[in-house]
Amino acid sequence: MSNLQIIVPVFNEQEVVDLFYEKMKQILATCDVNWTLLFVDDGSTDGTVQHIEFLRHKDDRIGFITLSRNFGKEYALTAGLDHANADVVVVIDVDLQDPPELIPLMLDEWHNGFDVVYATRKAREGETFIKKATASWFYKIINKMSNISIPKDTGDYRLMDIKAVKAINKLRESNRFMKGIFAWVGYKQKAIYFDRKERAAGTTKFNFRKLFSFAVDGITSFSYVPLRFATWIGTLVALLSFAYGIKVIVKALIFGGDPQGYPTMMVVILFLGGIQLMALGIIGEYLGRLFEENKQRPLYLIDKYQPPTNEVSDKLDPRLREDDSL
Repeated sequence: MSNLQIIVPVFNEQEVVDLFYEKMKQILATCDVNWTLLFVDDGSTDGTVQHIEFLRHKDDRIGFITLSRNFGKEYALTAGLDHANADVVVVIDVDLQDPPELIPLMLDEWHNGFDVVYATRKAREGETFIKKATASWFYKIINKMSNISIPKDTGDYRLMDIKAVKAINKLRESNRFMKGIFAWVGYKQKAIYFDRKERAAGTTKFNFRKLFSFAVDGITSFSYVPLRFATWIGTLVALLSFAYGIKVIVKALIFGGDPQGYPTMMVVILFLGGIQLMALGIIGEYLGRLFEENKQRPLYLIDKYQPPTNEVSDKLDPRLREDDSL
């Protein structure tokens, strides 16, 4: 029998943790696997940890990691994958927008030979038109800019064979865009489509500022096109300026008279200044990421780690546990 571990990043989700556990237990009872749940608390300030500890006392198949502060979902997810210990791993959010009912289908595809099975949304209930539109634009932009293909309308919800998890854990960049990392490692991947529902309880922890920062991180982590864009726009402006300068000189030499005065000069100066500041901003984004990488700080710090008592390490296929070549 295969071993399955569910990685669940959480942050201030006390309203939905119990619902999630009951739903997950019901679904996993239909699967022919030895399963465990590993919650990763990303510095919650409500009663999330207490709810998880209570569930842990009820069911020894539950484990948890509490981080020392709020590092962000990408880092909580990284912590969970670093401690994954099973033949196959599923990553899922706790809010039940991504239906656990897909897990048996994912396991079937894994048995059919796929190393990564990801869930792609056909519909997104409970989300505003603006959020849906900006999400669509983001996937189009990043796939145009990047040299890897990131599945559209696909979140973190996916099943991964342990060899894919080990490959992901080797990528230790500080600015982590997990959707890009999942796609970068490759392996045999397949999509399963579903209609996304509204949250079962609680409220989303993402706002426009966080989503915009997330988009910038994704683009700068997997594309150099913004830097090239600065070069292209600078070259274009220089050529246009050179052509305009020749026109002014020829007009003054042939027709006489003074060239255009103060208003024209101010427009040109402000335009060129704006282009230069934009280019410097793009360069600064990349330099800032290089600065973060150079410090080589740990991606996260753990306050408490309680693995599932129902250990799966002794049951894990020794070939998977000992193979460090992946």
